[in-house]
Amino acid sequence: MKVAVVGATGLVGTVMLKVLEERNFPLTELIPVASEKSVGKLIKFKGKEYPIVSIDTAIGLRPEIAIFSAGGTTSLESAPRFAEVGTTVIDNSSAWRMDPTKKLVVPEVNAHVLTKEDKIIANPNCSTIQMVVALQPLHAKYKIKRVVVSTYQSVTGTGVKAVDQLMNERKGIDGPKAYPYEIDLNVLPHIDVFTDNGYTKEEMKMVKETNKIMGDDTIRVTATTVRIPVMGGHSESVNVEFENDFDLADVRRILEEAPGLIVVDDVANLKYPMPKDAHEKDEVFVGRLRRDESHDKALNMWIVADNLRKGAATNTVQIAEYLVANKLV
Repeated sequence: MKVAVVGATGLVGTVMLKVLEERNFPLTELIPVASEKSVGKLIKFKGKEYPIVSIDTAIGLRPEIAIFSAGGTTSLESAPRFAEVGTTVIDNSSAWRMDPTKKLVVPEVNAHVLTKEDKIIANPNCSTIQMVVALQPLHAKYKIKRVVVSTYQSVTGTGVKAVDQLMNERKGIDGPKAYPYEIDLNVLPHIDVFTDNGYTKEEMKMVKETNKIMGDDTIRVTATTVRIPVMGGHSESVNVEFENDFDLADVRRILEEAPGLIVVDDVANLKYPMPKDAHEKDEVFVGRLRRDESHDKALNMWIVADNLRKGAATNTVQIAEYLVANKLV
């Protein structure tokens, strides 16, 4: 089982390597791939050193699986080349997500759609992943009509440059900027570029990806995505309107029994999910469960997950685990 990690030196790529190691993924050979300037450098994995190679070299080695976190341009150029030699690609960029010929997968929700013929599989947007893990089991019972979500997203979602900007601002150091404004002691209601309808691309990703992953275009979604000066994970305030009335105790039971979810909801003792608690965890945390008192069939909840793990690296590795377990590679 040869596994290539494309973008191995990036913020998400390094977490992917960590998750592969932690979860003891059954690979026999690691092929770390990065840009030409990194070729030849060594990466440590399970106590052994592996040299970084170029994309061309990696394709020549014909790995069974290639995990991509190297940006959309690289994915569009190189994922089909891996697929042509029989490699199954799991891509973390936005390049293939809305391609109708490609599957968009969150294992707890829709891994069953995968087949041996799927040679390029898309990993969804981080903020969408954590939301649908909580929505799917409730949709199965009560049928969701509409979702209103506001996100509170970590600077790690932008990358190293954004983390550096935040820490530099805290120290009073002038340095490279990832954002058009200061992020420390501030919030930016602006993630990705604005589109013609006034929403950002990040907001529209949440709308379209939710429908595709859950396999239901009737679910109406509206989103406001916000960048905040935290690290450790993304948080979301989610209001869900159901077609059918629900029992709050039953909602809690469904979420407690759902795969990949941990309910943290004890307001009497000030227990609720926070980014610090989700940091370096693979699960999605949900709390602040309560009826929307302005609507008979609506629920409010608060969802938190580590955006670099469940929102990116862990979800990708879980897809790979499913492929191996079901002999699809």
